[in-house]
Amino acid sequence: MNSKSLNKSIVLLMAISAAIVVANINYIQPIEADIAQQFNLANAVVGAVAMLTQLGYAFGLLLIVPMGDIMNRRTLIMRLLVLAIVSALLAFVAPNIWVYALASVLIGVTSVAPQVIIPYAGFLAPRQQRGQVLGNVLSGLLVGVLLSRTVSGVLASYLPWQMVYLIAAILIAGLWVILWQKLPHDPVTAHSTTYREMIKTVPKLVRRYPVLRASAVNGFVLFGVSNIFWATLVFYLQHQYGWGSREAGLLALLGVTGVLAAPLIGRLADRFHPRTIIGLGLVLSTLAYVVFWLSGTHIAGLIVGIVILDLGTQFGQVANQARIQSIDVHASSRFNSVFMFGYFMGGALGSFCGNVLWDIAGWNGVCGLAVVVLVIGFYAHFIHYPRVVARQAQN
Repeated sequence: MNSKSLNKSIVLLMAISAAIVVANINYIQPIEADIAQQFNLANAVVGAVAMLTQLGYAFGLLLIVPMGDIMNRRTLIMRLLVLAIVSALLAFVAPNIWVYALASVLIGVTSVAPQVIIPYAGFLAPRQQRGQVLGNVLSGLLVGVLLSRTVSGVLASYLPWQMVYLIAAILIAGLWVILWQKLPHDPVTAHSTTYREMIKTVPKLVRRYPVLRASAVNGFVLFGVSNIFWATLVFYLQHQYGWGSREAGLLALLGVTGVLAAPLIGRLADRFHPRTIIGLGLVLSTLAYVVFWLSGTHIAGLIVGIVILDLGTQFGQVANQARIQSIDVHASSRFNSVFMFGYFMGGALGSFCGNVLWDIAGWNGVCGLAVVVLVIGFYAHFIHYPRVVARQAQN
């Protein structure tokens, strides 16, 4: 393991790369109302398009990210960035909802480069610093999620919403040039395993490691309830205050709390059992929805709830990454693929179901849906997983 190649400047570059690329999949959330208005669509239809982006990302995680275990990861990252540029440009020129929907799927599929970068950082980092390094890179990922909503919402209030995707393409093109010069070369370049053989091992890994299955379920729940909120926020702001995409984007800046906390959470994951940190993430996410439900009609309640929700999401994200990257570094990309597949499947269904519940039952329906999902998460984490581990120990 070449830890010398992972100095602070490289970790920062990896974090910035994760931020810029992952932003692509979240640009749609604050501008859903603008898209619905331009194409004369119902909110639920635009929610379905947002779900397509998340689904594309999930299947990119499942089918593309594992390639990091059998090919040069630097080469894989650079190729994915080229495809991400093309996808963003397609969204920019889309003349109708069908072309935009296709672009949304492709944006999801081609924006998985951060999920190659994350296990790569974990592979290069010394074991005793892995949680801290992953926390730093994941903080970049969260910055991308955070700023994507802000940039998208603010830009769409002054410019046509399509300009968001043109700017995204330009940013990724600039990133490609920098990474070509600075990203460390992969010290592991020779693999005898074929892509087909490698893909066949993924279900075996899922069956073999209960911790991997548990992490995927945790990710599904925590990112699912996060997207239930963010996918419906712009509609709630319109209904409650007459606000639009700009205000939704500015509220996303409150997620800076999670960004600042990520390195600390990484150190906690190095010091304490990751299951404890994940449990705190579930508790915080639940507390956030209690605040939304009881005080969401007041802007102060929304602000407090957003801070707590982003902290809960980050607690789960960092701790789950730390424990799956400690299983076996030689299969780290496949572990990350399984975890993030569950993570973004939760995000996709959260976006879609949140919009449906908003149309059916308003804010109470949105909060009620999140609470149901969180109850499932508590059961899986505190009851089902310990039973599975106990049975495995007996065998």
